[in-house]
Amino acid sequence: MTEPLIQLDDVHLTLGRGAARTDILRGVSLAVQPGETVAVLGASGSGKSSLMAIIAGLERATSGSARVLGEDVSKLSEDALARLRGRAIGVVLQAFHLLPTMTALQNVMVPMELAGTADPLGRAKAELAAVGLEAREDHYPTQLSGGEQQRVAIARATAPTPRLLLADEPTGNLDAATGAKIIDLLFDRVAAAGAGLLVITHDPAVAERAGRTIRIADGLLAA
Repeated sequence: MTEPLIQLDDVHLTLGRGAARTDILRGVSLAVQPGETVAVLGASGSGKSSLMAIIAGLERATSGSARVLGEDVSKLSEDALARLRGRAIGVVLQAFHLLPTMTALQNVMVPMELAGTADPLGRAKAELAAVGLEAREDHYPTQLSGGEQQRVAIARATAPTPRLLLADEPTGNLDAATGAKIIDLLFDRVAAAGAGLLVITHDPAVAERAGRTIRIADGLLAA
């Protein structure tokens, strides 16, 4: 049997102590299989972004087991987590997080260079062309529209051909028409990479595109 891309078992996340203690996640269990597309749908404050942060290794669970691509992310060092993300996990966020002093091409290429990916220039050019930005690769983020910046972010995430793509509110900073185009592009590029996808969203229209939708409320999942 193929190992799940994501395997969470009874994951809890608690922040603060005493009167300030807050239970963010309260026993989350979730499995995502290779090639599967899953949407986690929930309102603001439901715990969905914290869930993705644990999966990405940006936050450590208070208790429970969190395995991603066969690795126990709660036990990996920061360097090991960075290597795992660099070689096998793509991340697309609501805020585009492009480096303002780098061109679109550099924003896609440099993370691959740091990860030791083969032919980072060729891959970056090919992926920017795939998202329709071959004519904009020498432009800086301030010279690009919001939709174009998110296209660069998608190219950066998918150029290394990751096994898993994580997207947190990828259309949150975009108008409805641009957001719809970005979602089409996101699912197309995930399919082209043969990757699994976990997308965090509050938008039912985004969730409908996924093969499976799970709802989160008050730190608990429900199918």
